[in-house]
Amino acid sequence: MRKRGRYENEGKTIGDKIILYTGIGVAIFAVIVIGLLFYSKSLNEEVKNGSLTTEQISDIMNNTSENETQNDSESASSTIGKSIEEAQNNTDTTNITSTQNVTQGNTTVNTTNTTKSTNPQNTTSNQTKTNTQTNTTQNKNTTSNSTAQNDVKEETKKQTVKELNFQKPVEGEVVREYAKDNLIYSETLKEWVTHMGIDIKADKTTVVKAAEEGTIKSIKNDPRYGLTIVIEHENGFQTVYSNLLTSEFVVENEKVEKGQSIGTVGNTAPFEIADEAHLHFEIVKDGLQVDPNIYIK
Repeated sequence: MRKRGRYENEGKTIGDKIILYTGIGVAIFAVIVIGLLFYSKSLNEEVKNGSLTTEQISDIMNNTSENETQNDSESASSTIGKSIEEAQNNTDTTNITSTQNVTQGNTTVNTTNTTKSTNPQNTTSNQTKTNTQTNTTQNKNTTSNSTAQNDVKEETKKQTVKELNFQKPVEGEVVREYAKDNLIYSETLKEWVTHMGIDIKADKTTVVKAAEEGTIKSIKNDPRYGLTIVIEHENGFQTVYSNLLTSEFVVENEKVEKGQSIGTVGNTAPFEIADEAHLHFEIVKDGLQVDPNIYIK
């Protein structure tokens, strides 16, 4: 009986504790719920008094997001647009080439290449390149045109230079012929020598005439052939008149006509002093003596 009573008392004690703890837990939960309610009410009042509602905050957040998205899109569009415009400006270059051909005779003068760019940033570099190319082209054209002009002048000169017809400076017999490849005997030197001209027999004081028109190059006293006059002609020709007595009819650098008197026959050549009076006559072509008989007509 005692044990039974003890067990009953202990069971009541445990049940009372459970009830007590449960009540305490319910009370704590109630306090928390009441606190949350008061906090929620206070928060709603603060939101209302702060002139912003939950919906307005949501709208503001959405608008901000949309504006940022729109600004990013506009910025990206602007950047893409600029890139496209720059690409078009860099690629849309207008090349204006004007070629003017001016023909003078057989000569052609070319004026070429003026380049303009629609992109202001490329204008300076394009103008520099254009000026360099233009100068190079002009230099090449100048060189080619100069060559062409020289060719035209040479061709014109060949066409305008008349053929020379040499006449005998004096009338008379040729007593000694031209001898370059064979030797002839010299009465004065008493030996066999070459003879680079012809000797035309004529009396002393016979007038000597220019074989062709030209310019008096020199009047000199040659140690071999005495008093000598040299006339320079076109086409690289010269005529030489030696063994003269006088040369008072002309002076150096004087222009003479064909058949004009230039001096008189004498006997002043030391290498031919033993011979009769005559004119020693030579024709020189490009610095070399040639046979006068080939050119005298």
